[in-house]
Amino acid sequence: MSIQVLLADDHQLVRSGFRVILEMEDDIRVVGEAADGARAVEMALRLRPDVVLMDVEMPGMDGLEATRRIAAEGGPSVLILTTFDRDDYLFAALQAGASGFLLKNGTPEALTEAVRVLAAGDALLAPAVTRRVIAQFSTPRQRAPEPGVRLDELTPREHEVLVRLAGGATNAEIATALHLGETTVKTHVSRVLMKLGARDRTQAVVLAYEMGVVRPSRE
Repeated sequence: MSIQVLLADDHQLVRSGFRVILEMEDDIRVVGEAADGARAVEMALRLRPDVVLMDVEMPGMDGLEATRRIAAEGGPSVLILTTFDRDDYLFAALQAGASGFLLKNGTPEALTEAVRVLAAGDALLAPAVTRRVIAQFSTPRQRAPEPGVRLDELTPREHEVLVRLAGGATNAEIATALHLGETTVKTHVSRVLMKLGARDRTQAVVLAYEMGVVRPSRE
């Protein structure tokens, strides 16, 4: 079954370029295009694609607000794609509920891999972006847990899994490091997300750093 993708960008040439790249893959199909945020929200909730590729700067409702509304309605995973390598966009996108963040100057291979990762229910950040997320929370704020966040219920093994997630490890890499099966790792990740009240892996990692559960190295 093909991965269904919605493209949201106000530039026709950009949407056409993304469509060509994605539809060269046998397992990906573009099901719609939107030129502004309001249309992206409407189409995402009506078509229910697996992934929405969302630009940030669009006329009317921007991509960040569109992402927020899609997430609030339990809609599909959103991959933010932007030309602008700005921290305010990055953190606003994560807070809005985006599951991934990539720059448009990446490779076609990076784009198609990101779509597959999000369609599988995981989250993805470009390596440089991951480092900036960690740096942002390198001095833990020690905030009180949000309502519904059950930090004290994390088992030692779940804590280990969370630490590996914070380092950007995939399920396969976590399985190898902890000598577990991938199915077991997926179960642990699901339980971590549930206990943290996180929508996906990215939000779980941000929450963990923000509350000091996980501390980055000082290298």
